[in-house]
Amino acid sequence: MTRWSDTSPATLDEIAAVLRGGGVVLLPTDTIYGLHGLAGSREVASRIAAIKGREETKPFVILAASVAQVEALGAAVPPILNDLWPAPLTAVLATKEALSIAVRVPAVEWLRLLLERTGPLVSTSANRAGEPPTSAPNRLARTLQDALDGLLDAGPIEGEPSAIVDFTGDRPRLIREGEAGFTQNLRKTLRISL
Repeated sequence: MTRWSDTSPATLDEIAAVLRGGGVVLLPTDTIYGLHGLAGSREVASRIAAIKGREETKPFVILAASVAQVEALGAAVPPILNDLWPAPLTAVLATKEALSIAVRVPAVEWLRLLLERTGPLVSTSANRAGEPPTSAPNRLARTLQDALDGLLDAGPIEGEPSAIVDFTGDRPRLIREGEAGFTQNLRKTLRISL
């Protein structure tokens, strides 16, 4: 496993190469540490599900560099997301195939630069299913570390999981609250009542 400790362009190129090669990498995000791999690769998704010990049928969040990348996935992006993203906001969106996907444009510039290099990535919290998310690489279970191809150590992150809003219906519906201040502003912007 390769370990990185910075987000220089050279490091992002190395991380992107591991991901494009089908690797699974632990990365900090704008919320918490997560396990990441190429979106659209069934093999990578199966591997991440096995690492976490969760059902393969449970979908992952997809991280994208921009609204344009989200639209390239076939998702219908409401105009309001142009104003809200990048943010710790996961949006459930309808796709052309009459399915829905959960996607986020993270509020971390280096991560968006990485996503420009790799294309969209699947993302899920770094933990075994049913356990609390990992807030630092050195707290990650040895069995999870051993299953990874790479790890970016940015020190401890004490963030909250992202807010999740379902945009597939007539009105936005808050599924999960994120950080309190962000969620409060989100409710006002989207006119979601308690």
